[in-house]
Amino acid sequence: MGLHLPQRHVVSSKHVPSRSERSAMHPFPAPPRQVLIGDAAAFVGITPRTIRHYHQVGLLPERERGSDGRRRYGYEEIIRLLWIRRMADAGIALDDIRDAFAGAAPAAADSDDGVADVLAHLEDTLSAQAAELQEKLASVRRMRTLGSRLGLLDDIVSSRLQAAPEGSLRQDDLDALLVNERIFGPLGAVAQAGRFLALALHPELRVESDRVDAAEEALDDTVAVDDPRVTQVAAERHAFETTLMRVIDESGQLDEDDAIFDAWDELHPSQDADASPDPVQGSRVTSAAAIIQSMPYDFSPARLRSMELAVRLGATAGTGP
Repeated sequence: MGLHLPQRHVVSSKHVPSRSERSAMHPFPAPPRQVLIGDAAAFVGITPRTIRHYHQVGLLPERERGSDGRRRYGYEEIIRLLWIRRMADAGIALDDIRDAFAGAAPAAADSDDGVADVLAHLEDTLSAQAAELQEKLASVRRMRTLGSRLGLLDDIVSSRLQAAPEGSLRQDDLDALLVNERIFGPLGAVAQAGRFLALALHPELRVESDRVDAAEEALDDTVAVDDPRVTQVAAERHAFETTLMRVIDESGQLDEDDAIFDAWDELHPSQDADASPDPVQGSRVTSAAAIIQSMPYDFSPARLRSMELAVRLGATAGTGP
């Protein structure tokens, strides 16, 4: 069974373990409930100055400062920043994004050779700009075809979800895939997309998933970590994940994922699986583990304990006879 952050945020590394390894237990992280602006910027792949600019132009509401005079950002702000960055990278103007959320010449340039060099450089520059515009145009067309948010995910991720019935994918599903793609890149999100595909194709599993999610959310700060409900919810999560994994296995999705992973490796033989995707210069985030620690989730101690127990149950079941 995978790591639960919660289950709609299950993450996978670019290294794809064998089926026998998938049940192996990994260290259980305790994510922060809120992060400072530097960590928020590092996770999203921008700078603190950019976040402050987003505040100034009305793209991101300003958080009140804490007693130490610093602002902190939670899950909702990180999700919004990720979408803002993805839309900005696609060429959408910040004003349009805001409205959407609201409703090298040489020294001898005069010589013939100098002019020729300048013109050649200008041609190269304009050609590069034209190619970039074509890419942006293709991205916008793709967004309109697939839907604005699904279209903002990598092609390999959105293609994995093509079999999902219309309207069966939820906003939370796409948010989770965006986070996973940021942490592990498109290949990691592909593995998680199979989970959402199974939920989309099996409404009864979606109903049970919602029930278990609600039970976990009920483990708020008023519930002690040794409350019997913590153990009960962990058992329910483990039972559900076991059922879901069996459905995914029987559907042939794992074999399809293996084929996608093999094709990806052939196209990207030199990529480092342990490297942080799209790092920002000067960023404190240098690995997937560090990125995970920069993503805030507002989980109570009781909920974190239940999630940890569920992981242990999965690891124990995976090592059994």
